[in-house]
Formats: sequence, structure tokens, C-alpha cells
Amino acid sequence: MRKLIYGMNVSLDGYIAAPGDDIGWSVPSDELFQYWSDRLQATGLSLYGRKLWQMMCPYWPTVAQQPGATPAEAGFARRWRDMPKVVFSSTLGQVDWNTRLVSGEAVAEIARLKAQDGGPMDIGGATLAAAAMRAGLIDEYVLATAPVLVGGGTPFFTALDDWVNLKLVETRTLPGDVVLTRYETRR
Repeated sequence: MRKLIYGMNVSLDGYIAAPGDDIGWSVPSDELFQYWSDRLQATGLSLYGRKLWQMMCPYWPTVAQQPGATPAEAGFARRWRDMPKVVFSSTLGQVDWNTRLVSGEAVAEIARLKAQDGGPMDIGGATLAAAAMRAGLIDEYVLATAPVLVGGGTPFFTALDDWVNLKLVETRTLPGDVVLTRYETRR
């Protein structure tokens, strides 16, 4: 059975994007960028919601050819392109870059994928992660909490019907006073 991990940069008040989908506050330090890149390398499958997919796919496939691209960005881009991905959307017609499109019931497909053998799965996109969270499918939460209050926007966590008990498994402070925490779901 695969492990499902939900991780993002998050503001101290719990948002992954400020109003207007502004993520300018969440520019990672080199150390945090490397952390996310290493996690991607250890991931067997990435799951995306439409909105996050549409933010990622125009940028990462070609970033290595952009002037000023760092070796770290080029490495992340290569891993991202090669990573098997699933995008959940009822409105997209096609996807590229080693990606499969699922337009049906997301929770059922995530549960099916989780039951398979293979490496860990990452899930990204607030709406998709919220559905998996409410269904009790997320095994680990990774928060890179930035010392900023954005006052609203897209929340990292969704409203839940029941509590989800967690166990802290890692905490560390990164440059820029970002606090990285990892929690496992207690079952």
C-alpha cells in the first residue's frame, strides 16, 4: 500500500495562496527548494488538481532553458517532467509530461492508486487534497510555514466532519525563519 503525502508552503495563518492566488510570499530558500526537490525524487506518483497543474505545467518543462535557471531548478524540472503524474479535472481535455488525466470520481481513484504497490504519492492542490483529507486518505502532512500573515486566500486545511489526530515526526527551522513540520496521521 502506498503512502499519500500532502505538503505545501503555507502562511502562518494557514493559507497556501493569498487572495488572488498570490504566492509571492512563499518563495523558498535554496535549502527549502532542495527539500522539496528531494521529496519529489523520493515520490513514486504525483497527484494534481487542475488549478495547481495549470500553474506548474507551463513553467517546469522549460525552466532549464530559461536564462538564469539554476542547476537546482534544472534538476527539479527534470525530475518533475519524468515523474508519473495524475491530474484530476472535469474540464481539461488533455495533459502532457508523463501525465494521465482522470475526469471521474477523484476519491475513488486516489483510494485505488493508494492500494497499489509503489513509492509514496504526493497530492497537490487545495481542492483535491481537501477531498482526500475528508475521506481519510492522507497519511502525512508536510508544512513549510512562512512567517507571514496573508489574511485570507486558499487554505491548506479544509473543514472536517471529524478530528484527524496527528503525530509530529519532524520539525526544523530553515532560512528565512521558515519552520518545516511533518506529521503522520494516527490511525
